[in-house]
Amino acid sequence: MSSEDRPLRAEELQKALVAPFGPFAALDVVSSTGSTNADLIAAAAGGAADRTVLIAERQTAGRGRRSREWVSPPAAGVYLSVLLRPDGVPAARLGSLAVVAGLALVRAVREAAGVEAVLKWPNDLLIGDAKCAGVLSEAVAGGSGVVVGIGLNVDPLPVEVPAGPGGLAATSLAEAGAAVTDRTEIAGVLLIAFATLESAWRASAGDLDASGLLGAYREACATLGREVVVELADGSDLHGVATGLEAGGELVITGADGTETAVSAGDVVHLR
Repeated sequence: MSSEDRPLRAEELQKALVAPFGPFAALDVVSSTGSTNADLIAAAAGGAADRTVLIAERQTAGRGRRSREWVSPPAAGVYLSVLLRPDGVPAARLGSLAVVAGLALVRAVREAAGVEAVLKWPNDLLIGDAKCAGVLSEAVAGGSGVVVGIGLNVDPLPVEVPAGPGGLAATSLAEAGAAVTDRTEIAGVLLIAFATLESAWRASAGDLDASGLLGAYREACATLGREVVVELADGSDLHGVATGLEAGGELVITGADGTETAVSAGDVVHLR
């Protein structure tokens, strides 16, 4: 049976995840869209509620960090976005939602698919040396919310998927030998994991350390202790060893001369 013959079971997800029985305000599944993030950003401007979820069977203009294309083959992965309006969380801490999403991915993949995975800072999900999922967090205009997008490869990928920074290959749960590849089940477990972690983050006003999420992230992050190159937004590179994380999730790079630099954004390449 092809993946197109196993569509997401929208009613099942809505029954389990939408209030009053679940943690989300609304959840829609669409057959195709350009970008779930773009759609929810537009919906936020129209008054969409906190904890609104949009899932697409296919994205025609999915994107990752630095506006890179995120390949979203039809009915082959879990492509979703969540709109959050976390009152009481300072604007400076909203970026740490990427850490929350990364942790949710690790937990969901282990629980639902039985696959061991780790994180490459800040939130790329790695299985072995290949990337299986990514996260893109975007602020809503006017500071009225944040949209967190997640793309998780479930079924085998087409050969044309391009490599990421540093030649990082793509993989999928199926290619990693997942015990379960039912996308509805995986989406449900992922969204519950995200809601649970986000609730702890929100209750601590976005403080990763106070919520216990910073320690959990350290345990899941394979970047720490590695020699890396960080490709920064200005086009420069930072070379050193990833020696720590700051309270907001920033990665600390220690250079050969002992100088420590904290970076809040950039593409990390693990050196062998």
